[in-house]
Amino acid sequence: AATKLASAEKLMYFCTDQLGLEQDFEQKQMPDGKLLVDGFLLCIDVSRGMNRNFDEQLKFVSNLYNQLAKTKKPLVVVLTKCDEGVERYIRDAHTFALSKKNLQVVETSARSNVNIDLAFSTLVQLVDKSRGKTKIIPYFEALKQQSQQIAAAKDKYEWLVSRIVKSHNETWANVSRKMQPSVEYQDYVYLEGTQKAKKLFLQHVHRLKQEHIERRRKMYLTLLPQAFEALIPDLEEIDHLSCIKVEKLLETKPDFLKWFVVLEETPWDATSHVDNVENERIPFDLMETQPAEQLYEAHLEKLRNERKRAEMRRAFKENLETSPFITPGKPWEEARSFIMNEDFYLWLEEAIYMDIYSKHQKQIIEKAKEEFQELLLEYSELFYELELDAKPSKEKMGVIQDVLGEEQRFKALQKLQAERDALILKHIHFVYHPTKETCPSCPVCVDSRIEQLLNSRFIRPSERNQKNLLVDPNIDRLNLVILGKDGLARELANEIRALCTNDDKFVIEGKMYELSLRPIEGNVRLPVNSFQTPTFQPHGCLCLYNSKESLSYVVESIEKSRESTMGRRDNHLAHLPLTLILVNKRGDTSGETLQSLLQQGQQIASKLQCVFLDPASAGISYGRNINEKQISQVLKGLLDSKRNLNLVSSTSSLKDLVDVDLRIVMCLMCGDPFNADDLLLPILQSQSSRPSQGGGSSSV
Repeated sequence: AATKLASAEKLMYFCTDQLGLEQDFEQKQMPDGKLLVDGFLLCIDVSRGMNRNFDEQLKFVSNLYNQLAKTKKPLVVVLTKCDEGVERYIRDAHTFALSKKNLQVVETSARSNVNIDLAFSTLVQLVDKSRGKTKIIPYFEALKQQSQQIAAAKDKYEWLVSRIVKSHNETWANVSRKMQPSVEYQDYVYLEGTQKAKKLFLQHVHRLKQEHIERRRKMYLTLLPQAFEALIPDLEEIDHLSCIKVEKLLETKPDFLKWFVVLEETPWDATSHVDNVENERIPFDLMETQPAEQLYEAHLEKLRNERKRAEMRRAFKENLETSPFITPGKPWEEARSFIMNEDFYLWLEEAIYMDIYSKHQKQIIEKAKEEFQELLLEYSELFYELELDAKPSKEKMGVIQDVLGEEQRFKALQKLQAERDALILKHIHFVYHPTKETCPSCPVCVDSRIEQLLNSRFIRPSERNQKNLLVDPNIDRLNLVILGKDGLARELANEIRALCTNDDKFVIEGKMYELSLRPIEGNVRLPVNSFQTPTFQPHGCLCLYNSKESLSYVVESIEKSRESTMGRRDNHLAHLPLTLILVNKRGDTSGETLQSLLQQGQQIASKLQCVFLDPASAGISYGRNINEKQISQVLKGLLDSKRNLNLVSSTSSLKDLVDVDLRIVMCLMCGDPFNADDLLLPILQSQSSRPSQGGGSSSV
């Protein structure tokens, strides 16, 4: 039956999104006349209202029910505002429903959106009996389910927002348009509304901005100690200044704008500077914050600690220098108890003191060694009676130590006896082999230093062309050509190498010499068989023969070699020391007698002006009758020839100085306190000085 309602021209329905925004939604009004009504929701407000009596409301509802009951339409009692409900009101409402033919009651809250759909679905089931019976859920149980549903929807929505929104500069209009197709967005808006969705978005954006600001703040605070180190590294300048005065001091530094930026607006995290990621300069107003002040105090404390540690280092060094217990070679374990105190341990680790002690020991050991060298020079007479091999006997070493034992310079190396004995042996070696290499001051020998100065000041033409190798200042190396036919040269080279050490060194008169061999058995006019190469300059040639043919080969090769360099400025092959040796094969059946080959060899040696060595005696020879004694004799002769060439070269260079404008003879002692540079550079830097034409290494 139709029921006439007095609700003409009123809105048929509304929702929370329409409150205050009615014009943004479609409006449907109740039509005039009768409406077909299938059921009723009888609402009872169970909250504590202002100026309202619940009993009077219940009386009004009871009268209203009596009118609705006459229609015989289904009716459901709906308790509203249960989120603010009064327990007595709810109980009285349930009692009223039970008294009226056991009416069904649904507890709701529109604000919390709890059981709203349940109220309508319960009424629909009463209207349409074919539908399944709806289970009515109490308010608090429904509220719990609703809260769980909202929490799950909120988590999904927040996940969606965090996935889409990565920048704190995003806007709601732009982001909401992107999220509208997403189920997570739709579900949450349905449960909580657009305003709460927007609120969560703004909270996320605010959190992103705070994280961005915090990152920038940490970056600035990380750079701040570096700025302090660069701008105010001097403790004396800032030790007694307040923070305000330090800020003014920073502004006066030339590199201030390299580290800081002064913003027109403050604070810095509320300006556009916070988004200027390319500008990493520190906002100067950050200096007024507590973390910046703490960093400045830490910088100040660091400088003070460094000053104190430096003072501790100086005090420790002074202790080392003044302590009579610190002697050369004394271990740290023995010295520690004499020089360490509690203050030292408070400021520096023991490893630092050990390093300082090690450096100090190195200095006093070097000084003690220098003074011991002076002592050895003062007692030169002790070394006159030694053998030339520079190997003193145990008894002689005892005598030397007895004579020097009372000297303080000898006692200073008491804990370094092995090094002291080595210095004595080195001094003896220098006495009988006085070279740059054996000089006690090596590698700062005056001779070496003068050569370095001259070489750095002048570039000689011979050096440019890598020629003029006749004068070889390095007399510790011997280059030997071995000339022979039919395997003689190679076989002898192998025999000589067998007598050398693993690093190709040969002992002559108790001294090691580096030996380089070049066996030649072919045509010497070919580059592969040339006596001389860019990397090999011969000091002598050992010629081998065992027949007329091999002797003829030696003569022809020597003549060809001399002819190939004739007319050259570096024609020193014409004066190359030669040694001719007869190598007699055992069981030789060629018919040539040993006496005949000896005579021919002697004649050729006279013609070539070279040394002739008789073959070794039988029974003590190698496969080719060359023994170790002969090899040593040949190499010693080469060494003497090489020294003579150096002497002749030096003499000739002196002769070349006859026509110079100025002659200076300088005598310097290795180890003198003044520097040779101070004496020579004023002369060498003169525009008129030039290298000597004689090629001497020490003549200008």
